[in-house]
Amino acid sequence: MKVIVHWLFDLWLRFARTIDWPLLAALVGLMAIGLAVLHSASGEDPRMVTAQALRYGAGLGAMWALSRLTPLRLRAMAPLVYGLSLIPLVLVLFIGTGRHGQHWINLGLFYFQPAELLKLSLPMMAAWYLNQAGPPPRPMAVLTCLLIIGLPTGLIMLQPDLGTAVLVAASGLFVLYLAGLSWWWFAAVAGAVAAIAPAAWFWMLQPYQKDRLLTFLDPERDPLGAGWNIIQSRIAIGSGGTTGKGWGEGTQAHLNFVPEHTTDFIFAVLAEEFGWVGVVVTLALYLFVVGRCLWIASEAREGYSRLLAGALGLAMFVYVLVNGGMVSGLLPVVGVPMPLLSYGGTAAVSLLAGMGVVMSIGSHKPARG
Repeated sequence: MKVIVHWLFDLWLRFARTIDWPLLAALVGLMAIGLAVLHSASGEDPRMVTAQALRYGAGLGAMWALSRLTPLRLRAMAPLVYGLSLIPLVLVLFIGTGRHGQHWINLGLFYFQPAELLKLSLPMMAAWYLNQAGPPPRPMAVLTCLLIIGLPTGLIMLQPDLGTAVLVAASGLFVLYLAGLSWWWFAAVAGAVAAIAPAAWFWMLQPYQKDRLLTFLDPERDPLGAGWNIIQSRIAIGSGGTTGKGWGEGTQAHLNFVPEHTTDFIFAVLAEEFGWVGVVVTLALYLFVVGRCLWIASEAREGYSRLLAGALGLAMFVYVLVNGGMVSGLLPVVGVPMPLLSYGGTAAVSLLAGMGVVMSIGSHKPARG
């Protein structure tokens, strides 16, 4: 009996030694909240909740597998992973499907969104290159890194999926920032974006994207059309009050006033049913995840690990900020899901896989180099 107990204990240690338990606890808390809100938002549809739970399971499996790889192995894999992730990003332009463009590939059993892969593979590649180039980034290294960022960003914009393109680009720019890039570079990029904005309005943006920007500035200009989403979302958030209407008692989602209430606008359902208390608890969990990632980055002993863990943590912060700002009317509606709350598989799996990379960095401490 003692031999069996010892074997099971040893097996458990080998299984769990690369897991960052505080980070996992926060992630599990967010997934639990996500399933609870999805249960209500979907009209208590067990198939949808079960499907999302299975996706979380797949994501946790990917997280555990990646946590066991050493940062050295992850660094060596970065160019290959980046290159392979570009292939479906090109394919989706020809065989993709979606409401406003070609965002997903139909694989029969599920829909796959290739752009989500770049939220992990792009910062891996950018960190690999900048670590090779050495800090601080020199002009040629910066330009090369911008090409690494710009290639997938441009492909995603062609789908068109402006919201995801911005988030993917941000994950790469965070690597540049953490590598010590001077602020004047970011000011130059901001100036260039501002300079081409008028041209982008006339020749690059789709009509529905223009409607989103105009609606952001004035939702009441078309309250029954383009402004409907944000107006109803604000009503749901405001009606939740301090403690909310109660689980399953939200009217805005159940009566189909809030659109996309299981995906992009699920945070509005959370606010209506659980109120300010539920929002604060959820945001506190997100803040802990981001803070834990940044702490692991600060404790890393080599440059690649610091850049990658820090970029993944800051990217998570931006995902939450953009979706929260979107549903509350502080930012334009760009179709960005709330991490681990919105219904969807590719986004959840890719995010948990990224957290596995962070755990790998936290659990493996190679010599400084």
